[in-house]
Amino acid sequence: MNRIQAPMLSNTKQATYEQRTVAGAEMEEVAGRKDLEAHWVRVCDRLRKEIGDKAFKTWFGEVELGELKAGKLRLYAPTRFVRDWVARHYGDRVLAYWQAVNTEVGNVEVNLVPPPSPPRRANELIAMPPVPSQSYAQPMPRLGPAIGRGGEESFQGPEARYTFANFVVGKPNEFAYAAARNIAEQDRPLPERNPLYIFGGVGLGKTHLMHAIWHAIRERDPKVRVLYLTAESFVNRFIQALRTKNTGQFKELFRNVDVLMVDDVQFICGKEASQDEFFFTFNSLVEQNKQIVLSSEKPPSELQDIEERMRSRLGSGLVADIHASTYELRLSILQTKAETARVPVPIAVLEFLAHKINTNIRELEGALNRVVAHGQLIGREITVEMAQDVLHDLLRQADRKVTVDEIQQRVAAHYNIKLAEMSSPRRARSVARPRQVAMYLAKQLTTLSLPQIGKRFGNRDHTTVMHAVRKIEELKISDLSIAEDVELLKRQLQG
Repeated sequence: MNRIQAPMLSNTKQATYEQRTVAGAEMEEVAGRKDLEAHWVRVCDRLRKEIGDKAFKTWFGEVELGELKAGKLRLYAPTRFVRDWVARHYGDRVLAYWQAVNTEVGNVEVNLVPPPSPPRRANELIAMPPVPSQSYAQPMPRLGPAIGRGGEESFQGPEARYTFANFVVGKPNEFAYAAARNIAEQDRPLPERNPLYIFGGVGLGKTHLMHAIWHAIRERDPKVRVLYLTAESFVNRFIQALRTKNTGQFKELFRNVDVLMVDDVQFICGKEASQDEFFFTFNSLVEQNKQIVLSSEKPPSELQDIEERMRSRLGSGLVADIHASTYELRLSILQTKAETARVPVPIAVLEFLAHKINTNIRELEGALNRVVAHGQLIGREITVEMAQDVLHDLLRQADRKVTVDEIQQRVAAHYNIKLAEMSSPRRARSVARPRQVAMYLAKQLTTLSLPQIGKRFGNRDHTTVMHAVRKIEELKISDLSIAEDVELLKRQLQG
């Protein structure tokens, strides 16, 4: 049988032929990329005309063009929030505009810009999942980092600097500290102290105690399987397990540990399926006499959108709160931090900072870092006057006490309603929504409790204020105009 063969080429001619072939392919690829970029410019022009310059810059200003393969076009967003918002609110239009300029595009998805690959750990249990994408056809869930065998998340685990040794104890946190140390030192959990539930405001030391427990347990017995993660990571991994039909591995991971530590457990609120799985995981570990440690911004009784059985479980053990810091505790923290850093800071400066910055510990430590860094880098003597100069923006905000009256007046003027409507029983949307915004801002910008805020809005119950705060938090994500209104009003009130 005759065979048709390609003519034989000499080695030199063969190499030249291959070089020309590669060069031709590269030229075609460059030309295709230029066409794709030209199409992207046309799509952006149409988007800008439809939604306006401001919205376009907000949501598409940092979105980057990716690649087109097998009819699927990829875009890259800088953050999860931008990715989710673009997909939810502009997905259909983006896809339609692309198909209008390039018929090869059958689907458009937006990914997160891939982060630098972290160094691989020898004890890695689950491989790092691929960067999640958000498809315009069907929204995809967000994923957290993988979890390591020793209990830490392999991408972002407990920090070495957060230990019991450098946790400054004072009246507001002494009970939570004592409870945390007791749990860390027990070989077996006591039923009446399981779970340990630590709650308190932002920046008061909850996460520090969580990390300290992890380190203390691992130092006491490295064989103990301690799993530490945030509630958001738990939810994201559960969603991923459902999507990949791999719930068996998920359950095996979370129900075969000696200690389960979950930070910011309030994130589970409102997520029914995740709540159910967390409840079953909780019960399984308790039945095996395994320790559970949780942290939250609120006590179990004040968590919203959570089943009663879950609320009961969360509060069934030892509940420890961390109060707002006192002047003495803030000063002690500053002295400890300065001594640890071996930086001579005059006591008058520390006293000044402890008196002026009373919002939370994180902000207090940040203020000291700024003063010390300024002194070291500029070569300026650290004095009270220097601290006032360096922290002028922070101190101005701390000195600016926003009142509920100011909030109500500013919000009423912004929405063009009467000030009296803030306390009226009217429930019309045109009045109720501004009133909710004002309640939300009162919660964010004042130190008043929920009952105190409700009293200033026509003697309303604290649950009404809680509903308003939750509603505005939801609308800030789904409604751009509400998000802009809230940020504008907040800047005006704090200015």
